[in-house]
Amino acid sequence: MSSFTHGAGGHDLLEARKVSVWKDRYAISADGRQVAVWDGSLWTAGGRFELDGRRYEVRSNLWGSRYGMVGHDGAPFAAANRVVRKRWTVEAGGRTYEFQRASLWREEQELRSDGRRVGSVKRTSIWRGDAVADLPGVPLPVQIFVLAVVLTMWDWNAGGASGAVTAGTAGAAG
Repeated sequence: MSSFTHGAGGHDLLEARKVSVWKDRYAISADGRQVAVWDGSLWTAGGRFELDGRRYEVRSNLWGSRYGMVGHDGAPFAAANRVVRKRWTVEAGGRTYEFQRASLWREEQELRSDGRRVGSVKRTSIWRGDAVADLPGVPLPVQIFVLAVVLTMWDWNAGGASGAVTAGTAGAAG
């Protein structure tokens, strides 16, 4: 993977604020302006969001290790692989983005390029569940996908929706 440039449209920093204590729902803002709402499913690992009038759906496999995102037309848009591992990847638009868990002791995932940290997704509030994503060079829909995957992983690890991925996701995302 080569060098990164800043994200398209100036969307370098995303903030996710949990909207409800009862739902896995997050308002996602870029540069202080709300751009999407991540509506996570309570019963399966995944959910949906709308960006610029386009609807995206995110689904997980049974184990929560692979996620896929499809666009409003049902066509594959992005895929995340080996998510539950220390190192995992996202493929989108012909590029592969490498991620690594920063530590076992804190909720943070690093975006890596050529062996060095170039961005991250991290919790800003353990109590509320808020997070921030700094993913330079990654297109905005893919940034939201990465943020949604990480939020879903953290919510499920914290015991959300009974703490285990249900059989209802078995056919999703491979």
